[in-house]
Amino acid sequence: MREVHIRTCPLCEAMCGLEVHHRAGQVELIRPNRNDVWSKGYICPKGTALGHLYDDPDRLRVPVIRHGDQFKEASWDAAFERCEELLHGVRDRHGAEALTYYIGNPAAHNHSISRYVGHFTTLSGIEMGYSAGTVDQWPKNVAVRLMYGNSWTFPVPDIDRTDYFVVMGANPHASQGSLLASADVLGKMDAIRARGGRCVVIDPRRTGTCDHADEWVPIVPGTDAPFLLAVANVLFADEVVDVGGLAPVLNGLEQLEALVARWTPESVAATCRIPADTIRRLAHEIAAAPTAAVYGRIGLCNQEFGTVASWMVDVINILTGNLDRPGGAMFANPIAPALATLALDPPAEAEFGRWTSRVRGAPEVLGQVPVSCLSEEILTPGDGQIRGLVTICGNPAVSSPAAGPLQEALPRLECLISMDNWINATTRHAHVILPGLSPLEQPHWDEMIWSWATRSAGKYSPALFPPTDGRPEEWEILIRLGWMAGGNRHGECPVEAIDDGFLGGIAQKLGYDADHVLSHYDSGGPDRMVDFFIRTGKWGDQFGRRPDGMTLETFRHEPHGLDLGPMVPRLDEVLHTVSGKVELAPPYITADLDRVWDRLTDRGDGLTLVSRRHVRSNNSWMHNVKTLVKGKDRCTLLIHPDDAAAVGVADGARAAVTSEEGTVEVPVEVSDEMMTGVVSLPHGWGHDLDGVRLSVAREHHGVNNNLLAPGHLVDVISGNAVVNGIPVEVTPA
Repeated sequence: MREVHIRTCPLCEAMCGLEVHHRAGQVELIRPNRNDVWSKGYICPKGTALGHLYDDPDRLRVPVIRHGDQFKEASWDAAFERCEELLHGVRDRHGAEALTYYIGNPAAHNHSISRYVGHFTTLSGIEMGYSAGTVDQWPKNVAVRLMYGNSWTFPVPDIDRTDYFVVMGANPHASQGSLLASADVLGKMDAIRARGGRCVVIDPRRTGTCDHADEWVPIVPGTDAPFLLAVANVLFADEVVDVGGLAPVLNGLEQLEALVARWTPESVAATCRIPADTIRRLAHEIAAAPTAAVYGRIGLCNQEFGTVASWMVDVINILTGNLDRPGGAMFANPIAPALATLALDPPAEAEFGRWTSRVRGAPEVLGQVPVSCLSEEILTPGDGQIRGLVTICGNPAVSSPAAGPLQEALPRLECLISMDNWINATTRHAHVILPGLSPLEQPHWDEMIWSWATRSAGKYSPALFPPTDGRPEEWEILIRLGWMAGGNRHGECPVEAIDDGFLGGIAQKLGYDADHVLSHYDSGGPDRMVDFFIRTGKWGDQFGRRPDGMTLETFRHEPHGLDLGPMVPRLDEVLHTVSGKVELAPPYITADLDRVWDRLTDRGDGLTLVSRRHVRSNNSWMHNVKTLVKGKDRCTLLIHPDDAAAVGVADGARAAVTSEEGTVEVPVEVSDEMMTGVVSLPHGWGHDLDGVRLSVAREHHGVNNNLLAPGHLVDVISGNAVVNGIPVEVTPA
């Protein structure tokens, strides 16, 4: 008999509800759950693919250990013993500083890894790690750390209630929201227009999102910061700044007015290729709208002035009185707050550059340096040379800039341990691969994502299929790896004691008795963490202090979820700066404005490359699903007809795309959806490498656009990679 399992899709921030129809251990069909309190029947093509991920014959179910050029299956005990041998070998020969780690984007969407990767980093004692964060979002973290006091406190556009929605550097048509959790963003944009509001998309490409907007404003890649500074200039110069009730909690308003005085629309128009009159009109429209929300995302982050651009998004929302009010940019109010968003320590000034990378001298920012430093740290001899690497659900050989040098560096490691479900461009070089579970083999409750959700809702999904007997979950693997990386023996790892100690420490910091909290549980793991944060949240039972409050059990009985309402003003709750105010003009950021000004007239006349994503793709990790990659080739070079004619390439032909970093050959797709002077390649492709065991992805391998991204190109003050706005030359192949 066919059964229906109610589940939340874990693949992105939309958190859509699914009906998984299954029979005898096999998924037969996945449909949208129309009763889901959050997504209300919305679903994208990726959500239907969870069954394919579960059944994928290329997916690893047991650990594999390298023997020469081959991988051989091994028991979990044998795999952990080999990990200990490798990790201790590097520590003994070269010291603990020769070890590092890389954390990939899927970690944020995994029930275990999102909650336990901190256990790994703490136990390992590794001081310098790398992550996908310095490719796609570090400028946002820097900006909000300096403005509000917490690097994970992101204002969220209240698109359900706004009257004027500006989208910059984002394409919800392909990826829903990002640092904006809301299902069916395009439907929400249609609703804004239906109620008499207005939507504007500012982007070098006329994306599918523009079909749901009133206006598309093309902009030169990398010039969002000058554009936003000019908008602020107009707001001040034309005396339409109105911060409303925010005035008592703002620091730096007069300083900001002085800083933007020179950024007139005329001064930036040629650089941005947006007419001065258009800039003035948009500024006045935002200011005059009953409510407005400016939303800037990944395209603003991974460019030359990503931090200034990200900061200015919040500045415009503040100057128009649209921060922390319905219809503007608000702070999410999650049922189960994420640990990273909690203010467990007293406010402190941000410190950047506490140390620098060994080879390049790149300054630390929020505990990390650019991921592009990793290859040079492996390849360059000397004290502190990286000899051992642990990758956690990431594929940096494809998804990181300077991919060529990294692909050269990985085989030279003495120890590469990968926690991953596939043998891909990165893990093909591993000495041990430790597979995690399929999404359908484990429970799910999003951790960080509700921290930027437009409503206070929650959903719990139990596991559908039981994992193989004796197979550890990711949270236990992370504890064991961290324990061994810290120099300890695998067989002596006190998993339960470590888990109890971690939760007990958090409980004490939140004002609870650790023993009392732990007495409520018979076992540990991520479900216990979810229950703890529900209980200690606003609607929780506070471990007996509020007997009618919520626990995880509440949601076990509500498979479609519970929705407790929209966002509410709560700036006073989240503000955690030393001054107790919003720092509108942080010196660390404003000191970069001269560098932005100097680049206004120092931009080349050639073609500029930007990245893109497709609705059927999810970075580098959904290309082994045939239903998602079949059909028209989507790894193409988009180019405007005028540019195609100028460089002599034709639709369907192949072109060579060259940057200072390298050259790739790719099919051409001529389209006026690109503004002139800008070309686009999708990211996450390039699977045709020796040793990759992704049968479908190899057939549709595409090219790796990160072979064109120079590692030294970063947003200076955040260390975030510049993968949008790369100068390139295009010629017939």
